[in-house]
Amino acid sequence: MEIKVTGRHLEITEAIREYAENKAGKLPRYFDRTKVAEIIAERIHDQFEVEMIAHVDRADPFVAHAKGHDLYACIDELVSKMERQLTDHKDKLRNRKHPE
Repeated sequence: MEIKVTGRHLEITEAIREYAENKAGKLPRYFDRTKVAEIIAERIHDQFEVEMIAHVDRADPFVAHAKGHDLYACIDELVSKMERQLTDHKDKLRNRKHPE
């Protein structure tokens, strides 16, 4: 899976990049068709806004947002939201009933 980490009005240090890549790298565990995860961190005054866009095969991209004063906590919350979305999507695909 390809992971892109970018910053707006914020310098992405190697520590932040590594942390975000480690967290986002676990997403294929929840849905194996995940191909690309884009993480966009933005600093607005004294808060951070983080957005993740996950591109998967045969589905629209999934999007999650998080805001807070701690960038690392925002990344954790963001990945948690994305895990839930991917798990729900996988369950929906798996439990689909086909007419016979």
